[in-house]
Amino acid sequence: MHFKISAYLSSARHALRPALFVLGALALAGCSGTPKPVAQAPVQPQPQVQQPVQQQPEHLVERNPANYYSPPFLPPNANPVRIAVILPFNNSRAQDLANALYNAAQLALFEFDRPNVLMMPKATDGSAGSAERAARQALEEGADIILGPLFSAEVQAVKPLAADTHVPVLAFSSDLDVAGDGVHLLSFPPSLEVDRIVDYTVLQGKTRFAALYPQSAFGDRVRTAFNQAVAARAGTVVASAVYPRNAQGMYAPVKQIARAYDGGNGFDAVFMPEGGSVIKSLAPLLPYNDVDPRQVQFIGTGQWDDPSLTREPPLQGGLFAAPPLEAHKRFVERYRRAYGATPPRLASLAYDAAGLAIALSARGGGNPYSEDVLTDPEGFSGVDGVFRFLPDGGIERGLAVMQITASGLKQVDPAPTGFAPAPAF
Repeated sequence: MHFKISAYLSSARHALRPALFVLGALALAGCSGTPKPVAQAPVQPQPQVQQPVQQQPEHLVERNPANYYSPPFLPPNANPVRIAVILPFNNSRAQDLANALYNAAQLALFEFDRPNVLMMPKATDGSAGSAERAARQALEEGADIILGPLFSAEVQAVKPLAADTHVPVLAFSSDLDVAGDGVHLLSFPPSLEVDRIVDYTVLQGKTRFAALYPQSAFGDRVRTAFNQAVAARAGTVVASAVYPRNAQGMYAPVKQIARAYDGGNGFDAVFMPEGGSVIKSLAPLLPYNDVDPRQVQFIGTGQWDDPSLTREPPLQGGLFAAPPLEAHKRFVERYRRAYGATPPRLASLAYDAAGLAIALSARGGGNPYSEDVLTDPEGFSGVDGVFRFLPDGGIERGLAVMQITASGLKQVDPAPTGFAPAPAF
């Protein structure tokens, strides 16, 4: 894998003004008789203005080079690059994925073969507190860049520590709300996939959409992204419904959508951002309620990037956006040879994150992980195609459009191989 690297260059003071209060005396004279002495006001000392002491900000993390991690096999002048990898190894539900992500990062380290690069794994249990502790330890040990964490709450907890030390984070969460302030998302945000598949579907002449959303925070986010994508292309969402993730609860929402179909006149595409066993239960309910997938285009997200869905007749012909296949296939083959198992789909994120961190470490001069370097508008190329980090911490990817067929997943529109330069005026 080749990563394209190039540099892209692009106080208020408050004065305290004390208020001075002058106290005067009133001279009281009687109207008759012996004049009374004038009462003298007590002399008040002039108030002393205390200049505030400028406090040095307390750092959230103390970075002492004497405490940095340096294994004994490194020579004293090795000047190592330390890459921390923070993953939920101690979370029973995410442990297998965490192990696969770390295996993929190690595979990149082996293939790039840079002996001065150290990989420092740190375990969390998936909670914000454990991620904060793991990040603190990694930063105290001299981490130059952090890969992970995985969950949005973990990323949110790590962000202040990384910002304090100016150490960037390449996180695997797809929640755009936790991006920024040095956190860059190396993930597959649903909004990118939604934009790509809606764009392609509209170009095929289908502009009237229905949608079925899971009853979850993810469903809420993807609904917003879908409505915005359809409106931006002058399409219309004519019907939508929310379903619980159980087979019995899906019947009523699907019937609601089917009533809007009206024999094919209501909508010509239906969006289902769902995967796994749930989409296998949901999709058949549409043809059961007379929504014909031969006349209505079924569309989804990258969750449909699942070879087992090719055996589901209602989904055959369905379209979704995903990274290009070829480079990812080669990554899967190398992973299988190294570990004797097929990696989960997200494992490639850790491979690209580690590969990028290692490749950038080789560039001469300056900080290899500065914002200018990471947000190079020309982007980078990895096993999941071209990508670039945006200044707000989000990510832009070049995605292909894939179709589910009985014989496998088929590419119907290729991914771009680069990013167009900004227009010049």
